[in-house]
Amino acid sequence: MENLLNNEPVKRVQKFIKKFNPKLEVIVLATGARTAIDAANSLQCEVGAIVKSLLFKAENDFLICLIAGDRRCSLNKLKKILQKKDVSMANADEVKKKTGFSIGGVAPIAHTLKLNVLVDKSLSRFSEVFAAAGHPNCVFKIPYDELIKITNGSEREIIE
Repeated sequence: MENLLNNEPVKRVQKFIKKFNPKLEVIVLATGARTAIDAANSLQCEVGAIVKSLLFKAENDFLICLIAGDRRCSLNKLKKILQKKDVSMANADEVKKKTGFSIGGVAPIAHTLKLNVLVDKSLSRFSEVFAAAGHPNCVFKIPYDELIKITNGSEREIIE
C-alpha cells in the first residue's frame, strides 16, 4: 500500500497540502475509502466527517462542491446560488479531465484546472475532517477552517 504515495495524483495532493501546511500529510488506508461510509469505517470516525468532493456541471462551467459524507447536495439550491438552469453531476470522463482525479479519489484541492469550490456549512459540525487525496485508499485530515482556506472555497448551504 505504501507505493500509493508514488501515484501522480497522490503526489500532487501531498505537494499541495505540504506547501499549505507542512504538518498535513496523506494517510494511506489499509482498506478502501471509495465511499464516505467505507472511509468512515477505515478511519473510525463519523460519516459526516468525510468530505465528498463532487464535480458539478453548471451549463458550460464546472465547480466542486464539498459535502459531508452523511448529506446530499441539493441541485435546486445549486441552481439558485449559481443562477443557472442546467446543473448536473459531471460524468466520470469530465471528472478525470477537469480535476485530474478518478471518481473515488477526487481531492478538494490540486485540480488540473482551476475550479470554484463551494463548501457546505454542515461540515462545520466537525473541528477536523477527512478528504480524499488522489486515490480511493488515500485521505488527508485537516481542520475545517483550514479546509476553507486551502480550497479558497466559499461556505454555502447546499444540502437537501
